[in-house]
Amino acid sequence: MTIAEQAPKSSLWTVQYRAVSIGMTLLVTLVAFENLGVNTAMPRMVADLQGGALYSWPFTVFLVTSLIANVLAGRLCDQRGPAFGLYTGVVLFLAGLLVAGMAGSMQMLLVGRALQGFGGGTIAVAIYVMIAFVYPERSQPAAFGLLSAAWVLPSLVGPAVAGFLTEHASWRWVFLGLVPLAVLGALLLLPAVRTLPSRAPEPQPVRPGLALAAVAAAVGIAALTWAAEHPSLATLLLGVAGLVVLLPSLFRLFPKGTLAARPGLPVTVLARGLLAGAYTAIEVYVTLTLTAVHGYSPILAGLPLTLGALAWSAAAVLPARKPDLSRWIFVRWGFGFLAAGALGMLIVAPTWGWGWFSFAAWSLASIGMGLAYSSMSVLTMRFSLPHEQGANAASLQVSERVFSALLVGIGGVLLSLLASPQQPTTAMAILDSGMAGVAILGAFLVRPARVAVPGGTTT
Repeated sequence: MTIAEQAPKSSLWTVQYRAVSIGMTLLVTLVAFENLGVNTAMPRMVADLQGGALYSWPFTVFLVTSLIANVLAGRLCDQRGPAFGLYTGVVLFLAGLLVAGMAGSMQMLLVGRALQGFGGGTIAVAIYVMIAFVYPERSQPAAFGLLSAAWVLPSLVGPAVAGFLTEHASWRWVFLGLVPLAVLGALLLLPAVRTLPSRAPEPQPVRPGLALAAVAAAVGIAALTWAAEHPSLATLLLGVAGLVVLLPSLFRLFPKGTLAARPGLPVTVLARGLLAGAYTAIEVYVTLTLTAVHGYSPILAGLPLTLGALAWSAAAVLPARKPDLSRWIFVRWGFGFLAAGALGMLIVAPTWGWGWFSFAAWSLASIGMGLAYSSMSVLTMRFSLPHEQGANAASLQVSERVFSALLVGIGGVLLSLLASPQQPTTAMAILDSGMAGVAILGAFLVRPARVAVPGGTTT
């Protein structure tokens, strides 16, 4: 019997849960600092490394390696519990910070981002399993809300610090400056993970071929993105091969019925991918749009990300405080706010547009993420048997990585074929419109008539 099965609803900060709550908050805070800093500094680091033609690839590489890590970590957590996954993820993430911070070429930066992806993907799944295993069910919305709250401090200072370092020192400190914090976080986490069992309850044999399918999906996404950004007869064949590899792997990685949006776990996994993919595809180009189109400094261009992350954290409080309200209500509202924010970014993309409107538009999109993101995590754990928690948490993360990588890649393709990093307006206008459409599709898929689980109830 797990700790979660033994305990009623309780505060996350009682003696029983305090160490775990502090440990996972530290980890998420570290990842948040890196995420916001990289988005802010990316235009400068790509320019310094003469990698403008590969602008989307530091994000794409991070996402596809995270995808592989999600699957491997899911298996690991179901077989050995979440503690080992947390240790492994921190070590890989730390190595990625060092490699990226010392990169002398675009290729070395991509290697560093790959290591960060492996580490971040492993940490994400391990934390999800830890929440499901440790906290009682009615406390789990608050625990997932805590993950969103962990973004508050990075949101307040992360983009501003990254912009300051980029302008007055070097973008390298966006990575290297986090190394001491990563070491400190790992040390502080030790007491928390030592209280966790070394093995998850009721370990079960896993489906064969998951690791191979994850690698195939990552290779397929990378091949499709490269082929689309470098059109020729040879890359056309590469793109077809990537598609042939990708599609069968998705059927293996996702729960049965995911791509058909069947009620229950399948539509939850699909909706998470659509939500996170649309949001990420716009987010990685916000600073580029503001610096290239409106002449913002790196510090000022990072401020919408700060405000957006704060809006995400604030909105996540509502689902956490309403544990008895259907999670699907928050998911539907989340898609609606995301669509509104994406459409709002259309006013920012053109040279005649309003750069300052990005603060409002990105806040709307981020409110949507705060409402829906953690709600999908709660739904996934509620749809999972104890021995499936790692695998299903991995499926949720894999969906997020797959759709994010594909949609970020679409942005890179549009930037390469229709615009440039110096003049991105046309590409960004098309991308923003398309992502608004993805959000509207997500809202349609989670309408009340479609999300009832067998028996006619919703969760």
